[in-house]
Amino acid sequence: MYKLLFDLVFKKMDPEKAHHLAFFWIRLAASVPGLRQLVKAVLAPRDPALRTTALGLDLPGPFGLGAGFDKDGIGIDGLSMLGFDFVEIGTVTGEPQAGNPAPRLFRLVEDRALINRMGFNNQGSARVAARLKARPHTSSTPVIGVNIGKTKVVEEVDATADYVKSTERLAEYADYLVVNVSSPNTPGLRNLQTVSTLGPLLVDVRQAADRSVAHHVPLLVKIAPDLADEDIDAIADMAVQIGLDGIIATNTTIGRDGLRESAARIEEIGMGGLSGAPLKARSLEVLQRLRERTAGQLVLVAVGGIETADDAWERITHGADLVQGYSAFVYEGPFWMRRVHKGLSARLRASGFTSITEAVGSAKG
Repeated sequence: MYKLLFDLVFKKMDPEKAHHLAFFWIRLAASVPGLRQLVKAVLAPRDPALRTTALGLDLPGPFGLGAGFDKDGIGIDGLSMLGFDFVEIGTVTGEPQAGNPAPRLFRLVEDRALINRMGFNNQGSARVAARLKARPHTSSTPVIGVNIGKTKVVEEVDATADYVKSTERLAEYADYLVVNVSSPNTPGLRNLQTVSTLGPLLVDVRQAADRSVAHHVPLLVKIAPDLADEDIDAIADMAVQIGLDGIIATNTTIGRDGLRESAARIEEIGMGGLSGAPLKARSLEVLQRLRERTAGQLVLVAVGGIETADDAWERITHGADLVQGYSAFVYEGPFWMRRVHKGLSARLRASGFTSITEAVGSAKG
């Protein structure tokens, strides 16, 4: 049914407008208590065998929504209602910003992919922090990650102060924090992935979080798939050395290889980060490299091209403690998480493992 809705309605709409419309419906459904519980019962069945612990957090399952869908934390309960085991909001910047001019989001339907150059459009860390502070906390409150990035107008030399400001505002309300230095849509941002710059930045963010909150807030860094292998190794070594909690692999790519979409259309779209199915192979390679390099010392979160339970299971068995998706949500619709959860349950039981944790890193070769 969703495929029909997508083909008849969403596919013909501007992608960003379609996103806002769909997100409005999700939030509207979640605002009606009885309806929210009904939808959750249908779309978010929980298999106790999928329950897992990572980053010191107890999670109903290993599959979360990646950053980018809910930039301002306005629809967390609705997204949890659809079955995501945790929700990462953002990217949030130190100051509010409108992002890049539209059009800035594009579908590649044949490739099951998206290209975006949103440019960290968000309401800023102060307003997002106020919204998170006002949220009621109950036993059913979902785990919330907060992804932070650099304000566009902030010079590269002042980036650390911008990240620290967001950290001081948001750490108290985040179950975990992610430093995003890998989006291709903020000029100069990816330069911060250089270990000599990234290491001190992460140390300062860690210290800011520790000053702001009495308990330990897990801190991760999100890296690009376009890094050379030796740079991935260097970041992994640095992360272990400074005591980082984890790495998210990977963000969008600036590459355009192997797409079915015509070269003319790709040229017409122009710059932006490519996400979705075309990232599958490279994101898996990066995950495997990180797993081998860190030997289980860090929590690894896999994202990029994960569409099915098979994809999620492959990442888990190759070393991912947690997995995330986003682009496939656009193409699969609200029943996506239900299908993934049921598929993961079947694969777990067929494997002979009694928990997802046992399956992590179990693949040979």
